[in-house]
Amino acid sequence: MSSTSTTSLGKAPPLRDDEFVVSTDEKTSPRRSSTSTSATWLGRNLAALDVHCVKLFGRCEFYSGIVPFDRRVEQVMQQDPYRRDRRVFWIVDNGSSHRGLSSTHCLRDRYSNLLLVHGPVHASWLNQIEVYFSVLQRKALTPNDFALLDELAERLQSFERHYEAIAKPFEWKFTRDDLQKLLKQMKAPGLPRYQLTI
Repeated sequence: MSSTSTTSLGKAPPLRDDEFVVSTDEKTSPRRSSTSTSATWLGRNLAALDVHCVKLFGRCEFYSGIVPFDRRVEQVMQQDPYRRDRRVFWIVDNGSSHRGLSSTHCLRDRYSNLLLVHGPVHASWLNQIEVYFSVLQRKALTPNDFALLDELAERLQSFERHYEAIAKPFEWKFTRDDLQKLLKQMKAPGLPRYQLTI
């Protein structure tokens, strides 16, 4: 994510050194190992990514929802520099665990420097954590089965530390100009969605 953004009022100023962007989402965890009698899902992989320095905060939970989401936020926001610096923008989708103004207000009441930013509906690809999840799936979760949640958690934590050591921030190829072209196409009368081009 770029450190600047364009609004209807013009170009926003760059982020300051005491402002952060955290991209977060959850991914359904792999199934139990085929040696298990049950083919149920192990749980959820919840992760947050500081997009400017490639710092990861992952955790495994049996279920998704408000309480696991709050634990993930607390995991990040109780650490320096996030707990003390000016602003921390959290980029989220419109999932039920953090949807709407009530979630925004609840989090702001707990963390005065946290600003929840909801991405557009059906545009999860704009959230950089999804790029990380794609890398994670290919590099660490194939084959896609684990016997225990602890085994999965150990694999995820090991990969997070490895990834932080070798990765660089993502460099988006999709520009503001590309977005403007896409929005114009979407407004064009009679143009089906599947014909949109970038």
